[in-house]
Amino acid sequence: MNLGEELREFKERSMPRLPADALAIMDRGARELAATGMAGRAVGAGERAPEFTLPTALGEPVSLTELLAEGPVVLTFYRGAWCPYCNLALRALQSHHEDFRARGARLVAVSPQIADESLSLAEKERLAFPVLSDLGSKVAAEYGIAFELSDELGGQYDRFGFELARVNAGHARTLPLPATFVIDRTGVVRWAFVDTDYTVRAEPAEILAALDALG
Repeated sequence: MNLGEELREFKERSMPRLPADALAIMDRGARELAATGMAGRAVGAGERAPEFTLPTALGEPVSLTELLAEGPVVLTFYRGAWCPYCNLALRALQSHHEDFRARGARLVAVSPQIADESLSLAEKERLAFPVLSDLGSKVAAEYGIAFELSDELGGQYDRFGFELARVNAGHARTLPLPATFVIDRTGVVRWAFVDTDYTVRAEPAEILAALDALG
């Protein structure tokens, strides 16, 4: 089973368990976000990847320049440890981590969560790659993938108990779209996956194909 199949199976199993009013709010939020067209305006293939320096779960700064000094970079953004679709995607990436390393690539994940949340996630999922904190989704905004939850949807997330105000250091309404970028050693994006639908993610096999295409 590939990641896409796993995500669809989880969605089909979990969505019917949610209250009808919550599903309606989530569906409206999804349609409104898709209608913005922001996925099409995000950083894409052929564009220079915005530079960043972000802290790891242990507070150590990591820059894109430093990562690129070791080889191409696979940069993936996720919403947070509270998102089961994100966790499935991170597990899939972890299962292919050695494949990325065999191609000389560095994998790094970025979320708007505080370091303590990133550390808990990294330990729970036994992630072998850095998990960086982008408080306020400032780097996500540079990549064109940061957005604001509507009050209606944000309120529903509060009722779900996601505690976004706490885990995102006061930035309760700002999140990144699911996105993954393959960046070559010169700092140019060679492949990009961006989608407003949080239930779909970049397929590891496609990321590996993009790395292979770098030559």
